[in-house]
Amino acid sequence: MKKYFVYLMIGFLPIITFGQVEKQTNEGGFVIQDSLKSLIPISKQSLLRDVDVIFNSRMAYNSNFVDGSHTISDFNVNQLRFEMKGKIHDKVYFRFRNRYTREPIPGNLDNISRSIDLAFIRIDLSPKTNFSFGKLCADWGGFEFDFNPIDILTYNDVIENADNFLVGAGISHTLNDGKNSFSFQVLNSRTKTYEEQYGTSAPPNINPSEYPLAMVANWRGSFFDGKFETTYSYSFFNEAKGAHMNYFALGNKFKSKNFVLYYDFQYSDEGLDRKGIVSGIISSQYQYAAQNALYVENWVRAEYLVAPKINLLLTVMNSNHSWKDNPDPNGNSKLSMSYGLIPTVQYMPFKDFNIKFYVAYTARKYDYTRYAENAFGVKDYTTGLLGFGFIAPLLVL
Repeated sequence: MKKYFVYLMIGFLPIITFGQVEKQTNEGGFVIQDSLKSLIPISKQSLLRDVDVIFNSRMAYNSNFVDGSHTISDFNVNQLRFEMKGKIHDKVYFRFRNRYTREPIPGNLDNISRSIDLAFIRIDLSPKTNFSFGKLCADWGGFEFDFNPIDILTYNDVIENADNFLVGAGISHTLNDGKNSFSFQVLNSRTKTYEEQYGTSAPPNINPSEYPLAMVANWRGSFFDGKFETTYSYSFFNEAKGAHMNYFALGNKFKSKNFVLYYDFQYSDEGLDRKGIVSGIISSQYQYAAQNALYVENWVRAEYLVAPKINLLLTVMNSNHSWKDNPDPNGNSKLSMSYGLIPTVQYMPFKDFNIKFYVAYTARKYDYTRYAENAFGVKDYTTGLLGFGFIAPLLVL
């Protein structure tokens, strides 16, 4: 049945044709028989066994609040990402994922739509080593980014404002113990050119680089029979001449029988403010993007399976935003902090089908320092999001 679903998905209908063939009888005559001919050659049909087609979905009825006051309630398709992946050769794997909740605008640096998360091939050089090329997921450490996006109701500030999917190449190797793996990637540092990324906010004393590249190194480890796992990374982004970004992401995971605890630490030191949060704060007084911005974050997620069908989750996050290059001799470098709290209840009605119905409340607080309030006119505020919905990677093939 797999071949029929493939053609339904890609739009080739009908998938079979009726034909007539002549068959010789024992008596030497011929009879005309109806037969079904597959449009997929027999030699190609075995490939379909190794291909998955998935609709990564999250849909909900959401109620939004600002400073405690209700603003709007509506049905929302929070996530819908179409994905195809699988083997097309014993040593060649492909993966493609398109996001339908983002405008399909091509980046003028990488020439591919920003709505496309992934479009790459992976070649297995050996059982433990592989090479990937195309639009990749930056192999940053931290478990917040490792999750399927449909499982993260709200991201912390760094990942929310970063370019997470970039064109480039990478190599990965797993050690013989099977518990440690290392990867290294060389990627474009962004999807847009320097001029499009910063526009009129580009500082006049900084010039674009001829090599806007990023290098990402990652280590993943597993210890104590898999009870403790790590994913640590260091990334260097050549953003412009004399303006670089150094990004550290340290992810930790502890799990027991019914309990899982995650902790991520993120540190992003940016010669030119890529996240834009600091630049947005100072925009009333400075027309250019901030130089030497610093973002430091903590992210904690706890999951407890209280019953076979009921899972309780709590996410706590914090982000600190600083401007190390503040020219005000009486000013502070730290400008603001954000906080997040997301209690969630999930109900999983089926043992053999991965769908979760959930209710969750996302509470966010944005707290500016007294200096930032006085110097730039910003004010503290809060947001809230109450959601009732479902999460499902719908495997249709």
